[in-house]
Amino acid sequence: MCCLPPGFLIISGMVFSSLFFIFAFLPCFLILYYTSPPKWRNIVALLFSYFFYAWGAPIFVFVLLATSLIDYWLSKAIKDRSDNIKQKKVLLAISLLINLGILAYAKYSNFFVSELSYFLSQFGFSKLHWTEIALPIGISFFTFQKISYIVDVYRGVTSPAKNFLDYLLYIVLFCQLIAGPIVRYHDISQQITNRLYTTEKFLNGIYRFCLGLAKKVLIANALGEVADKIFELSPTEMTLSYAWIGIFAYSFQIYFDFSGYSDMAIGLASMQGFHLLENFNQPYISKSITEFWKRWHISLSNFMKEYLYIPLGGNRVNKLRQYVNLWVVFLMSGLWHGANWTFIVWGAYHGFFLMIDKMFWSRVSKKLPGWFLQIFTFFVVTIGWVFFRAADIEYAGKLMHRLFSLHDTIPPILWSEIINNRTIVVFILAVLICFLPGWPRFTEAKNKLWSLLTAKLNKDKEQIGINYAAAGELVRISVKFGFSMVLFFLCILSLANSTYNPFIYFRF
Repeated sequence: MCCLPPGFLIISGMVFSSLFFIFAFLPCFLILYYTSPPKWRNIVALLFSYFFYAWGAPIFVFVLLATSLIDYWLSKAIKDRSDNIKQKKVLLAISLLINLGILAYAKYSNFFVSELSYFLSQFGFSKLHWTEIALPIGISFFTFQKISYIVDVYRGVTSPAKNFLDYLLYIVLFCQLIAGPIVRYHDISQQITNRLYTTEKFLNGIYRFCLGLAKKVLIANALGEVADKIFELSPTEMTLSYAWIGIFAYSFQIYFDFSGYSDMAIGLASMQGFHLLENFNQPYISKSITEFWKRWHISLSNFMKEYLYIPLGGNRVNKLRQYVNLWVVFLMSGLWHGANWTFIVWGAYHGFFLMIDKMFWSRVSKKLPGWFLQIFTFFVVTIGWVFFRAADIEYAGKLMHRLFSLHDTIPPILWSEIINNRTIVVFILAVLICFLPGWPRFTEAKNKLWSLLTAKLNKDKEQIGINYAAAGELVRISVKFGFSMVLFFLCILSLANSTYNPFIYFRF
C-alpha cells in the first residue's frame, strides 16, 4: 500500500478503480440486480457483497458472518429486555467486547507485541516469537457500523433489523464495506426494506461514480507517484523544495484518493437505489481545524462525536474536562487510523489545535481575513500529514527538520525525475478544485451566472410557454452524463497505461 510501518501486513482486495471491478464485477452485478424482481434485489446485493469481500479476505468472511449473527441476536435480546437495564448493559458489553476484541487483535496485536518485544530487548531479554497477523480489509469501518447499530438499539434510537438478511446487507453492502462512509443503521434502515428506483437516480449515480473515479485515477494517482518518488529518498537526501513538493503532493493525494473513493461509494449506492450521506465537503477551504473536521471524513467525525465525545461528557462538563475529552477522542481517532505511534501523534496534534480553537483561536480568528485563515489552516493540516505519511516517528522528525531547514546542502535530483508537464497540470487542477469554492468572488460569479440563466429561462418560458423546468432538468442530466463519459474514457486510458493504483485508506 502506502508507506506502511514495518510488520504491517494487509490482505489485498478488489478496489473500485480496478479494471476487473469496472468491466466484470459491476456490469454483472447491475444486470442481475435489475433483471431480478425487486423483492430479490437485496439477496443479489448481499451475495455480490460477500463475493466482493471474499475476493480479498475469503477466510475472514466467516468471522464477519458469525459476529454479525451474534450482534443480530444480541440486538433482539436487548429489545426484548427493554425494561431490564442491567441485562441490557450486559448484552451491550458482550457485543462491544467481541467487536472491539477482534478489531484490537487483528489491527493492534502486531504493534503491541513489537513494542513489548523492543522494551524487553532493552533489558537484555530475547525478543518475542510472533507470527504477524494480516489486517482484514475494511475492519475499522464495518466494526464501527456494528458498534453504532448495537448502541443505537440499546439507546432506543432504532429498532433491530426486521430479519437477519436485512442486517447483513447493512453491514456488508459492498459500496461502503471497505472504506465507508460509516453508515448508521437508522440512516438507511428504511431504504433496505423500501427504496426508490428512478432513471435520474441511476444516472446521477453514474455521474458521481465517474467523478470519484476521476479524482482517484487522474489526480490522486498522479500526485501519489510524485509523493512516493520523493519519500523514497531519506530526509538527508531531500532538498527543502522537494520536501515541500512531496508533502503538498501527499496532502492533495490523500484528499482526492479518499474523497474520490467516497464519491464512488455514494454513486454505486445511488445506482442501487440507496442514498448515503456525504463524507467530504471541500475540507481545504476550512478556516479552522474545528471546521476542517466538520468537512473531512464527516462520517468518522460524527461517529466519534456521538459514540465517544458525548458519552465522555461532551460540552456539558467544565473547560478542563472538555479539553481532556477532545484529546481522548482524537487520540482514539489517530489509533483508529493505524497501529503506529505516528497515527497517535497525528491524533494528538489535531486534538491540540482543536483545544486551541476552543481556548482562544475562535475569538481571535474573527479579526483576521478569511484568506489568511484558510491558508493557515491548510498549512496546519499539511504539517499534520507528515506524521500520517511517515513510516515511523524518527522519519517524521527528520522530514519535519528538512521542511524547516533554511539551507539546501544536498544537490537536488533532476526536476524531470520528479515533475513532468502532466503532474504540473494536475497540481494546478488540484489547487483550483480545492480552493476556488472558498474564494468569495468565485461563489458570487457562480451565483450571478445561475441567477441570470434562471431569469432568462423564466422569461423565455413566459413568452413561448415551454416547460423549461422539465427541459432544463433533461439538459442538466444529459450534460452530466456526457461529462461522466468523458471522465470515464480518460480514466480507463490511464488505468490501461499504468500499474500504479494504490488506495491509502485500504489499510484501515
